[in-house]
Amino acid sequence: MESKYLEYKDEIVSLFWNGNGYQAIAQHLIDKYHFKVKKHTLRHRIKDIIQYVIADKEIIQHNILLQKRSQKQADLNRIKNKAFREHSRLENALVEYNKALIDLLKTESLKTTIKQHTSKGKQAIIVQIADTHFNELVDLKNNKYDFEVASKRLQKFAHHIKEYAKFYNVNEIFIAITGDLLNSDRRLDEKLALSTNRAKATFLGVHLLKHFILDLNSVANISVGCVSGNESRAYELGWVDIVATDNYDFTIFEVLRLLLPDINFITSGGLELVVEVNKHNCLLIHGHQLKNMQSDKIAKVMSKYARNGIILDFMMCGHLHETKITDLFARSSSLVGANSYSENALLLSSRAAQNIYIMKDKERHDIRIDLQHTKGFNGYPINKELSSYNAKSLDKTLKKQTVFKIVI
Repeated sequence: MESKYLEYKDEIVSLFWNGNGYQAIAQHLIDKYHFKVKKHTLRHRIKDIIQYVIADKEIIQHNILLQKRSQKQADLNRIKNKAFREHSRLENALVEYNKALIDLLKTESLKTTIKQHTSKGKQAIIVQIADTHFNELVDLKNNKYDFEVASKRLQKFAHHIKEYAKFYNVNEIFIAITGDLLNSDRRLDEKLALSTNRAKATFLGVHLLKHFILDLNSVANISVGCVSGNESRAYELGWVDIVATDNYDFTIFEVLRLLLPDINFITSGGLELVVEVNKHNCLLIHGHQLKNMQSDKIAKVMSKYARNGIILDFMMCGHLHETKITDLFARSSSLVGANSYSENALLLSSRAAQNIYIMKDKERHDIRIDLQHTKGFNGYPINKELSSYNAKSLDKTLKKQTVFKIVI
């Protein structure tokens, strides 16, 4: 469109959108700019300009609409491709992890001698294993933790359990594993790159628990039950043939079952397990499902089971890394003790500890075993496995410096 009045386009359009007619706009321009033109002629030019601008706006709007549609399709394709890429990376990582597990199993001897003890009757001990976080490295002022510390704390735990077993004349022990034996991995590329180390970390956890079980077996018959925690999830891929399981807790439990075939292993394969110990119905649960773990939450869980004909006498869980014992409910602290999450996110100042429960006929005694300090305990022999894993001890992670001490 050619018109000498186009330079006034913005003013004309503004007047038009403010409700002025063509003739009023023409009169305004004549009065303001002293145009030497008939109002009728200028009116037609203004009409042409307005129609041109409106048509141009519609074209722009249409182009924007087309661009939005194109962008939407591009976003959908990107999301689809990302989902496929993530699934592929996850599947590859889990496959490599389980291949490494299989290779380690082939080198492991399955021959282990289990002692059988004559039952003495009406007393048993439930030993709770909660939140071991075996592959976690903690370096806080008030707590240090790695595989070697875990080994010493487990050995100390077994020592005290055997003392209580002797005191109460007990030779039946049920080990209740309530989840979070390992930490979860956050990045899929790390899963793939570190698949062998992750498998060896799993086996280090297996070896520690194997030594612990055999240690207790020296004084009692052992049964083991397990539920999964929230940290141990490894994601679920049902179409991958080689994937052993979808969480590390269950993997460790099943490997222990293979290594110790004469031990009675019990599992629900899920998040909750009810066992009867000396006529006490006991629920194993990790605890992340219980939120604040107040009495109303405990009552709701017990009510759920009661509706299905199961009367619970006792519940045990972990998760929060802090001991809490009530009449019908007990929460164990953790083997790792305080870590950054419990200290900073949950604002809990905890210590390394685990619980045991003396299960008598119609009685139960709950005992917290403090494991924070391990002086006098060398730990179980896992040097070969540590070397294989190439684990960094806490000392190697700390900056070396000369410290002058004044000894009085």
